[in-house]
Amino acid sequence: MRLTSLTLIAAFATPTIATADPIKDAIDARQGYYQVVKHNAGVLFGMAQGKIDYDAARATSAANDLQALANLGNDGMWPMGSSNADRPGETRALPVIWGTYPAVLEKSEAFKSASNALASSAGNGLDALRAGVQTLGASCKGCHDTYRAKSF
Repeated sequence: MRLTSLTLIAAFATPTIATADPIKDAIDARQGYYQVVKHNAGVLFGMAQGKIDYDAARATSAANDLQALANLGNDGMWPMGSSNADRPGETRALPVIWGTYPAVLEKSEAFKSASNALASSAGNGLDALRAGVQTLGASCKGCHDTYRAKSF
């Protein structure tokens, strides 16, 4: 009886998954997504720059995580009304994203391609990692330069 009561209390005390602000949820989800991208890319860039000792297993793991993220369908994280013009101070996503939809998909495909290639090569030595990181960095920059504000 006690376990059942505690279970019911926990079930009703736990916040629901859906909130009253689906746009905010989408912004939070994509910011969380990009924090995980940043974490894994940081390891790889650090190794390529000599700031972190090269470790084939760690490089492979970070590259595989990036590959998984790049191939994750995240369209739901980009609803209309979630730009920095719509939500000042909450996001750096520029409104141009929604006005140039086919072009932004090309940027996404470049990130996927670079991540897929890096996952195949990151563990093959520092030179292979550096080549893959250079391509990955170019794919990130291509999107950031056009679609992301420098600050909130």
